[in-house]
Amino acid sequence: MTYIPFGAAASGPWAVKVTPESAGWTYSGLRIIDLAGEPVEFATGSEEMLVLPLSGACEVEADGVRLSLAGRESVFAAPTDFAYLPIGTTARISGRGRIALPSARATRRLPVRYGPASEVPVEIRGAGQATRQVNNFCAPETFECDKLVAVEVLTPGGNWSSYPPHKHDTLGEGEAVLEEIYYFEGGPGYQRVYGTHDVLAEVSPGDVVLVPHGYHGPSMAAPGYDLYYLNVLAGPAEKRSMAFCDDPRHAWIRSSWAGQPIDPRVPFGRD
Repeated sequence: MTYIPFGAAASGPWAVKVTPESAGWTYSGLRIIDLAGEPVEFATGSEEMLVLPLSGACEVEADGVRLSLAGRESVFAAPTDFAYLPIGTTARISGRGRIALPSARATRRLPVRYGPASEVPVEIRGAGQATRQVNNFCAPETFECDKLVAVEVLTPGGNWSSYPPHKHDTLGEGEAVLEEIYYFEGGPGYQRVYGTHDVLAEVSPGDVVLVPHGYHGPSMAAPGYDLYYLNVLAGPAEKRSMAFCDDPRHAWIRSSWAGQPIDPRVPFGRD
């Protein structure tokens, strides 16, 4: 199943649980939990993970380290702090709020670490009605992992992101092989995937779209409704990369941004 509506991937304490096995691929995974004060303990196994508050705050304990995540009011408020969990550890999280745990099958064990919100690079990408905000909290050049890459994208109502459509499923110059998960909050919006398989799904909070291959985009925010998605990516390469290839029919769109103003609604959460 490529489009997974909220609730369809629930398992145990997890409101969303996508594993490499359930997705039918090798590396990328995601868990979402709605904490209500009771602690949750789990093993990372062969996956490295991040603990990323979408709303609320939490405490993280692993490998004898205890981290307090201040979190945020909502995904549209500001970038958040986060924690890194290595493979082969048992972790415990407690607090209140909706927490995401993006993950990737990995082999190299790194230490438990804290990622400060103040160090998250915020990028404004595109222009005009293709303006969007990217929080590059776990991009390859920003935060060290073995295989995992994750970023947040915030799209003002009426705008398009993941545009022009692109893919990363063929190893070659300028393109990496990656399995990608889109997890949504806000909306309603619409997500398109095409090329090797076709998806056009209306997405709302808690929904997931899997992209094993093919072009993906645009992600369309309905007018009046801001859209958020968490991208989780991982692949076989030794060096992490987000390299992609635009759909050649639409690649010219990038050159059109030079003459357009930036949407003043970004960045989100500014005073």
